[in-house]
Amino acid sequence: MFTIDAGTDGGPGDPREEGGAPVESQPPRHGGASPRADGTPAGAEARRAGEEAAAGQRNGVADRPDLELVVVTGLAGAGKTQAIHALEDLGFFCVDNLPPALLAPFADLCRQSESPVRRVAVVMDVRGGDWFDQAVEALQELDRAGVYYRIVFLEASDETLVKRFKETRRRHPLAPQGRLLEGIRAERQRLGVLRGRAHVIVDTSELSPRQLRQRITDLLGGPETPSLIAHLVSFGFRYGLPADADLVFDVRFLPNPHYVPELQPLTGLDDRVREYVLRWPTARRLLQELEELLDFLLPQYVNEGKTQLTVAIGCTGGQHRSVVITEALAAHLRGQGYQVLVEHRDVERSRAERARH
Repeated sequence: MFTIDAGTDGGPGDPREEGGAPVESQPPRHGGASPRADGTPAGAEARRAGEEAAAGQRNGVADRPDLELVVVTGLAGAGKTQAIHALEDLGFFCVDNLPPALLAPFADLCRQSESPVRRVAVVMDVRGGDWFDQAVEALQELDRAGVYYRIVFLEASDETLVKRFKETRRRHPLAPQGRLLEGIRAERQRLGVLRGRAHVIVDTSELSPRQLRQRITDLLGGPETPSLIAHLVSFGFRYGLPADADLVFDVRFLPNPHYVPELQPLTGLDDRVREYVLRWPTARRLLQELEELLDFLLPQYVNEGKTQLTVAIGCTGGQHRSVVITEALAAHLRGQGYQVLVEHRDVERSRAERARH
């Protein structure tokens, strides 16, 4: 059950109980692009000021930006409270529910030479009422000032959000009359432009509070944050696609260890399963092709300013083949110098289901 902390957005907000599994993703890294009239990014030219301000960090040289700013936003109930608590634990100076009009002045204050604050996180969301409509303008001010910032956008499925709000008996900020689902949909639409500018999008539908805190730590925890984090997820197609996958690869055509009695109860983390899967020329050829594809793609995404790429590898149940290929790709990417997060979403679910049958 998720419990939302009173006075905040909640869910994995300030849930007291944990349980669940994975998800997250998405683009640019430095001062977001100014949107066009339709809300889409205006491209590299509009991002230039923010990117130049952050160039020292991106290229790994000594001149760090004078301020590291994280803007946390997203849907009510998606976990912004939990995210801001994680950022506080990482040493960020955190401000909740900051009116957008104060964002640029606050950043300017923190950039002063005498300021003791160099890592700042702010939460901006629809609780700001009409003030929230100034959010894009506030971000454009940061772009013009060359402020290094990242937008972390938290979301969850309608079903998950409804469940969280009903369990906590709190009102949605856009549903004062109690029409919860309408409020969620209205908020999702109102946040569309900010979602399009987000550097990282995290779907918390299946994340426990602990998992969300860990995800925030992985993404924002160190001053040496790499230019791109590769998030590799193995999954079972029978349980659905990962909601935030950027790339999805289907490996169900490979020979299935499920039909080998001694391998059936094992997982792709077992050497015997790994040897079985990779003994086939088709599997070795697939792995080679995927390695070459990612070797080509990841530098292109880095050049575009993408900070995280979620690659999903799927087989039928997510227990054998997808796990083997995911682990092999993770080892390869680590060898190329990338930070890699590995998640085997459905291993335990698949084993439990098999045990019941």
